[in-house]
This record gives sequence, C-alpha cells and structure tokens, in this order.
Amino acid sequence: MSQAIVQAENLSLSYKSIRAVQNVSFTVNPGEILAIIGQNGSGKTTTVECTEGLRKPDGGSVLVFGKDPWLHRSQVYKQMGVQLQETEYPMRIKVAELCRLFASFYERPADWNLLLAQLGLDHKRKCPVRKLSGGERQRLSVLLSLMGRPKLLILDELTTGLDPEVRQNMWSSFENIRKNGVSIIMVSHYLDEAEALADKILYLEKGKQQFFGTQQKFREYVKSRVSPSEWKENCSLEKLYLMIAPKTTGLTMEGIG
Repeated sequence: MSQAIVQAENLSLSYKSIRAVQNVSFTVNPGEILAIIGQNGSGKTTTVECTEGLRKPDGGSVLVFGKDPWLHRSQVYKQMGVQLQETEYPMRIKVAELCRLFASFYERPADWNLLLAQLGLDHKRKCPVRKLSGGERQRLSVLLSLMGRPKLLILDELTTGLDPEVRQNMWSSFENIRKNGVSIIMVSHYLDEAEALADKILYLEKGKQQFFGTQQKFREYVKSRVSPSEWKENCSLEKLYLMIAPKTTGLTMEGIG
C-alpha cells in the first residue's frame, strides 16, 4: 500500500488555557478526499493549520509526505496547494497579473489560461481582483491553489458564495483531480458537499475527535449514538450530523414589536 500523504497521531495544541485540539488522529492516502466537519470552534482550522505547518503542535505528530510540515515547510509546500477562505491581494493587481505572478513561483506551473476558462473566469482576466465578486474571488483562490500541480490540496470552505451550477462544476473538477492521485483535505459547513466528495470524514467537537472513517462507518457511528426512535434509514449526511451535533438555541421573537 502507498505511503499516506498525511498522517496525524494524537495531534494536540493549546492556546494558553484553551485546548483547541486534543489527541486527533487521521490519515489521508493518495487520491483520497477527507472532509473535516464540526461546529465553529471545534478545532477544524487548528487541525488544518498544523497540517499546513503554520502551527506547531504541543503534542503528538503530523507528517505530510513523510516530513514534519513545521520543520520542513518549504519542502512540503512544493507539493501542497492551499485555498484559504479569506485572502488579501495587492489592491491594483489584475486577475491575469496575479496568475502570472503565482506561475512564476513554480518550475512547472499549471496552465493558468486553461484554468481561467475551466473556472469561468476567462472574461475577468483584465479585471482588478478587488472588483471581483465573492464567488469569483473564491474561484480565483482555488485556481491559485492548483498552480503548482500539487499532490495535496487543502480547501477551506471550497464553494462558499458560489451558485449551485458553479458548485456542481467545482465538484466535478475535484473528482477529476483526485482521480489523478491528488489528495484533498476539505473543511466545509456544507454537508452535501462532503457527502458528494469525501471518502472519509473527521468529525470534531470542542477540539476532541469524535469520529474518523468512511461515510458508511459514520452512518453506523451515528446509529449507535441515537435512540431507535430518533434513527432514520437512508438519510443524508447533513441529517446524520444533526442527529448528534450539539444543539444550539434558535432565535426567539421576545422583545420584538
């Protein structure tokens, strides 16, 4: 079996008195898509930042391509693409100029002209990046993450701000990418996205790992956690998640009117 692209064992990290991540373990193999799910504050971003080499764990370990990403970030980044939820670019730079700049960072960059066309941004090549819509900026961020022909993609809120048709096209694109052996870690609050793409799921709750495994195993995990009266067969991943996710208080009309 091929060596895991990412291997985390008992990963832990605290911010002063706050234990952001505690004993999280998972693997990502070549061509696999891992979806990290959980509420805000569950440790998803911290887990990803440790994988990217942006934060040093307090305990446990994470290896990417067999190397510690904190100690060997420059080597790991040659094979990693990262799409961030929010990224700031130079105010006056145009789309084509930014693509050309990123291409210059790599010995063998991807064909960014082709990627512009595939992501529906070809007509925006002369447009200043600051004038792009939120969805267009998101697609541009994905394009830039692919520029180095990565073997591992890390995607944060992949399709936030995209219309349904573009979302579906993006899903198809990433299915094709992973067929070429590229591994993907995706953080998403869209459970339909995770259901459509992910081979495995990492479910975090208040920094603690609740589950890691396939979607089928997650279904079995949820069934073991709920009462027979709560359980429903053949429901979506989102409904499965809602069966076990911590409940939040909804809005009320008190004090209005």
